[in-house]
Amino acid sequence: MSAEYLVNGSVAVITLNNPPVNGLGLETRAATADGIRKALADDAVKAIVLTGAGKAFSGGADIKEFNSPKAMTEPTLGTLINIVEASTKPVVAAIHSVAMGGGLELALGCNYRVAMPGAQIALPEVKLGLLPGAGGTQRLPRVLGLEMALNMVVSGTPVMSEKLAKTALFDEVFAADADLLTSAIAFAGKVADVRPLPRVRDRKVDYPNHEAFLQFSRNTVKAMAGPFPAPLECVETVAAAVTMKFEDGLNFERQRFMHLIQTPESKSLRHAFFAERVASKVPDVPADTPTRDIKKAAVIGAGTMGGGIAMNFVNAGIPVVLLETRQEALDKGIATIRKNYENTMKKGKLTPEKFEQRVGLISGTLAYADIADADIVVEAVFEDMGVKETVFKQLDAVMKPGAILASNTSTLDVNKIADFTSRPQDVVGTHFFSPANVMKLLEIVRGAKTGKDVLATTLALSKKLRKTGVVSGVCDGFIGNRMIEQYSRQAGFLLEEGCLPEQVDKAVEKFGFAMGPFRMGDLAGNDIGWYIRKRRYVESPEITYSKTADLLCEMGRFGQKTGAGWYDYKAGDRKAYASSDVNDMIVKHSADIGVERRKISDQEIVERLVYSLVNEGARILEEGIAMRASDIDMVYLTGYGFPVFRGGPMFYADTVGLANVLAAMQKYAKGRHGDAWAPAPLMVKLAGEGKGFNG
Repeated sequence: MSAEYLVNGSVAVITLNNPPVNGLGLETRAATADGIRKALADDAVKAIVLTGAGKAFSGGADIKEFNSPKAMTEPTLGTLINIVEASTKPVVAAIHSVAMGGGLELALGCNYRVAMPGAQIALPEVKLGLLPGAGGTQRLPRVLGLEMALNMVVSGTPVMSEKLAKTALFDEVFAADADLLTSAIAFAGKVADVRPLPRVRDRKVDYPNHEAFLQFSRNTVKAMAGPFPAPLECVETVAAAVTMKFEDGLNFERQRFMHLIQTPESKSLRHAFFAERVASKVPDVPADTPTRDIKKAAVIGAGTMGGGIAMNFVNAGIPVVLLETRQEALDKGIATIRKNYENTMKKGKLTPEKFEQRVGLISGTLAYADIADADIVVEAVFEDMGVKETVFKQLDAVMKPGAILASNTSTLDVNKIADFTSRPQDVVGTHFFSPANVMKLLEIVRGAKTGKDVLATTLALSKKLRKTGVVSGVCDGFIGNRMIEQYSRQAGFLLEEGCLPEQVDKAVEKFGFAMGPFRMGDLAGNDIGWYIRKRRYVESPEITYSKTADLLCEMGRFGQKTGAGWYDYKAGDRKAYASSDVNDMIVKHSADIGVERRKISDQEIVERLVYSLVNEGARILEEGIAMRASDIDMVYLTGYGFPVFRGGPMFYADTVGLANVLAAMQKYAKGRHGDAWAPAPLMVKLAGEGKGFNG
């Protein structure tokens, strides 16, 4: 049932019941409208209470219905709010836990609103590239005032109900120990005979010199909105609450909502929203799969990666033991973690109490025996199979039965690592991204023998660590690094053919990447790629690479950590400065290999880099390494700085049209290193059918 109806004395109670957050889908809207009509037809009913079952009043509209016939099927959310607002009997919204988006808009259509403290109140549509489309921009300023309402609509940030207790949004915020429904029914009884019925739409927005404030807001928001149109549209629709009659403002809001819902930015943000939620669903691992308790963790290696991984556990309240081979390295690792927390505390983002609590959860050891009782151990040692073998054989010998043995490998064969142990079912890849305590992505690598309970536990753990867990099968580089290798190859070829690092980086950063390939290499360390290429030269001699990156490393230019990489760096300054030495090396190398340098457009740079990702992503899908195209998009949105307003590489390719992507690839296949552009059969198939990767 999507909305329940019962009568308590002279008060009808309509309870939204559409788990998990009482989304206002068509069935729920229809049942709620029926409940209002039933209450109006019953002479014994004097007032109506509208509330939500379970964990929310309402989380808002059902986003899955957007751009579908259901969204426009009556009663729409706007129609439901009109039915509530036109009621001849008082309607009281009884709010707890969450009232967001359409849920808050529905409450604003009620005559009265009461709430429990701790309820999150928000209009978060801007985070999906939209604006409130059911009167939120017109009604909220009428109860909160122009400034507070504008801030809430433009930011989408939740505000706790108790902070809004003295505004006209709430008629009463009950005590924390009150029973919401009992209190709401009592309140409804008190106001049952009050006439005229108060309506938010009848209130005025009074803000002296609103023109100056609105212009200031436009200027501020425009400077901060970047490529997203929604924030500025939010300002304009909230402005309409002051400058237009109520009905005109509603119509204007609806027009702007319908415009935004068709923009590529909103489509990309909505794609990312759903992609994140579906990433944790594995078809052959049911939602009720038992998980293992993770109450204590261990991390092997106290370097940059190991320390960052340890901080994730500590931040989630899980004690962690760091294991190192030398006391000096262990002391340095723990000191670095402590310093990181001290810096966070200095910025006011961590209280002294929380600082002590987190530091207190970290301990160190040089002995494997001291981590034997950990529920999970994450290996974060050097990316070398021989080193991994030594570590996992020792872990197999000492770890308790049922412990999860995880490897932070970024490229190596997790099946081979699992076979170093007598319990391959307990082995899983957990590829964190640097800096591990900041980056959202966690690539969870499922080995051939990884237990379903281990996979379910690791996915649940990723949420506890506030990571976006994406499952990958086993292959060299998994999803992210396998694709980035093709991207890096194209970046190198572009240097040989006529580009310099600065031009390539600027082109893709203008496209929206957080960082271009050469700045990214300098940040991560160019020696890491060099090590991988050396392995490739032996294992896959048929794959060609530009020698420019090897020549760079032979110059000792490993990146920011050495003060010199593709760019020059100054002490204490992370800004990248063009290097004449590097540029001279690149130009000389082109001459040495007999390539006549040419002028290359930014469009070619972007297409070659992005489409190389897309083509390899298609192969990954074909091979079943990724379960779905949206998983690949999540990897790139959360781990590689792909622009969120473009939705990820696979979604972006869908937006461009796979036939157009294929045509561009065929053009580049006629150029130098054209063999790199052999199209994935899946791409050819989908393009021929006029389909996309995401359905």
